[in-house]
Amino acid sequence: MAQSHALYIGGEWIAGENVALPNQNPSDLNDIIGYYDQASAGQVKQSVRAALEGQKAWAATGLEARYSVLMAIGDELIARKDELGELLSREEGKPLAEGKGEVYRSGQFFHYYAAEVLRQIDDRVASVRPGVEIETRRDPLGVVGVISPWNFPMATAVWKIAPALAFGNAVVFKPANLVPASAWALTEIISRQGLPDGAFNLVTGSGREAGEALITSPDIHAITFTGSLEVGRRVAAATATNLVKCQLEMGSKNALIVLEDADVDLAVEAAFAGAYSGSGQKCTASSRLIVADAVHDEFVAKLTSKLAAATVGPALDGSTVIGPIASESQLAANRRWVDVALQEGATLAFGGDDVDVGREGHYMQPVLFTDTTNDMAINRDEVFGPVACVIRVPDYESALTTLNDTNYGLTAGLMTRSLQRASDFKARAETGCVMVNLATAGTDYHVPFGGRKDSSFGPREQGQYAREFYTVVKTCYTKA
Repeated sequence: MAQSHALYIGGEWIAGENVALPNQNPSDLNDIIGYYDQASAGQVKQSVRAALEGQKAWAATGLEARYSVLMAIGDELIARKDELGELLSREEGKPLAEGKGEVYRSGQFFHYYAAEVLRQIDDRVASVRPGVEIETRRDPLGVVGVISPWNFPMATAVWKIAPALAFGNAVVFKPANLVPASAWALTEIISRQGLPDGAFNLVTGSGREAGEALITSPDIHAITFTGSLEVGRRVAAATATNLVKCQLEMGSKNALIVLEDADVDLAVEAAFAGAYSGSGQKCTASSRLIVADAVHDEFVAKLTSKLAAATVGPALDGSTVIGPIASESQLAANRRWVDVALQEGATLAFGGDDVDVGREGHYMQPVLFTDTTNDMAINRDEVFGPVACVIRVPDYESALTTLNDTNYGLTAGLMTRSLQRASDFKARAETGCVMVNLATAGTDYHVPFGGRKDSSFGPREQGQYAREFYTVVKTCYTKA
């Protein structure tokens, strides 16, 4: 039987009170990575109590000590990127190169926020009253609940955990139940860095019990969540009841515009990377491909050829370009969306067939639809799989109108040789991130990340903007 993995609460490894669940490899359903304990609602409350105590000691820890802790975590992640990248790809299904890259990037996040520890500089301002000095400072929030998604098992969790710790907060971490191995490995690294007991806690468990106990806790000070719009709304409602600060990254329906003056080969590369890397299981995926009439047929032909040449296979196979879907339920949902698109009148340009890789897993051939319109359900709702739809448009203005015609607003891309159009696009695209001649998927860790409309709620993540969420401003007056 595979190894069982405990919870981490108050500086101790503790058995979960609910039955441990198996972590199944989506590339090979006969491969059980391990069994992961499930926290009860009572254990989540226990972790919050431990965090309240641990946070006091962590906030009082000197800056150089905090810097050293975060640097050490980043160093170990980068040093073990091959080992932990294989574990990540094995449990989530993304190709091995992507898994290793995610672990490496996670180490970079810790390094970046280690440096931010030493850049916490308060402001001094003049008073309107003679003899009075004023300074504004930023204090830690307290206890931060971190709820991370399954599609980036380590990176998304880390870009929440690292700034929370950097600014002196304690963390209660509840990862997605589908991918606990990466979270457990990260916690094991953190547990050896000498943080005060309770400053970091791991509660693996269901969203229904562990997640609900965390978001409804009156004793935490903030929740940062990445997941679906439906659950994000639930988090917002629950935290509002207790006046708990929340930060939400939710759904998307991103688009990549390909204009008549675009480098079509470059556009195909950007579309493929944006729509199909990670099996399309990215909030930044460009599932809408808005293409000008003049290059429509050439673009579709070249993208279809690229899809036909892309090997679908096990995550750890070196020839794999597109790995399995992360779960059986997600695979079933993707197939339902294919049926919906066909019923709506879309033309299946590529995909739809079963994929036999010689072992049982959640495999799906990438899908490309043409002859779609922006009012079709397939172009309104998030699919979260290797499925993209081409929308034909006559010109740039029509393309931009189509791109903005959505209740989401995370990322947007434009392929063009025109500097004027690029500049106009950056001003008028109603999204939080804008890419010109790049894939919509792929962002840097030192700049803000987030969206508009139903894609995001609350302060931005990443970069120096993270301090807006993880700290609280205090204004101090002194009579000289």
